[in-house]
Amino acid sequence: MTEHKETGTLFLTATPIGNLDDITIRALDILKKVDIVAAEDTRRTRKLLSFYDIHKPLISFREHNKIYQGQKIIGMLKEGKNVALCSDAGMPVISDPGEDFIRLCIDEDIPFTIIPGANAAISALVLSGFSANTFLYLGFIPRKKKKKREFLENISKEPHTLIFYESPKRVVPLLEAVYEVMGDRRVCVVRELTKIHEEAIRGETTQIIGELKDRELRGEFTIIIEGFVEEENDGDYLDVTEIVSEVEKLTSEGMSKNDAFKKIAPKYHTSKRAIYSIYLTYQEKK
Repeated sequence: MTEHKETGTLFLTATPIGNLDDITIRALDILKKVDIVAAEDTRRTRKLLSFYDIHKPLISFREHNKIYQGQKIIGMLKEGKNVALCSDAGMPVISDPGEDFIRLCIDEDIPFTIIPGANAAISALVLSGFSANTFLYLGFIPRKKKKKREFLENISKEPHTLIFYESPKRVVPLLEAVYEVMGDRRVCVVRELTKIHEEAIRGETTQIIGELKDRELRGEFTIIIEGFVEEENDGDYLDVTEIVSEVEKLTSEGMSKNDAFKKIAPKYHTSKRAIYSIYLTYQEKK
């Protein structure tokens, strides 16, 4: 009689996005217990395992070998081996080949579960200070100029906060395309999350472009863009006198008018341009 071997489990295991201390106790426990670790970047994962004195067989699972290696890992799981799947950094499946592998596991009736942890998109969103009530994660957008513009035009009126990943060399071209399509939108560019040189640069699109264009950019970038705010008719529902009074109070304290418009706009659930228009109209009527 042939002994039936129970199928192993795939553990989708989140790893740090920078600081090696950002890993859960549960993730470390899983990495110690599994039979094999499949990694998008074996060098980075080997460094993590070595840091925590974990010694497990390590195999590559990345975009260029996902079909062959996927079948190989399925075979291991069917033999009863437990496997941890690790992304380059952060959560598996998010902008990595793990997405295809999950569908393969479903088709093959392989059990899998998630070991949650750090994620660059969510971390940058929180750090940006923009609304996190609704947001769109869009990963890496098209590189070619025409397709990039079309992509941005399709999402330009989305009211949700937008989240992108981008490489250092393409950050400024992306922001320039954003400005061409969306105008001067509020942006937060986050680089090197959780690392020594972590930086969050906030401002309007043109301001950020000016700040970054002459810098030698390095590291991993996440770009957060404020969602589209439809400008309201400024006449009927806003208290003009109150708005003008607030602007003048802030400017008397040393704040520029531009910053004052920006500061009070969220209070009235409108845009900086609408506040500017109200203030300018009031001044012209004086």
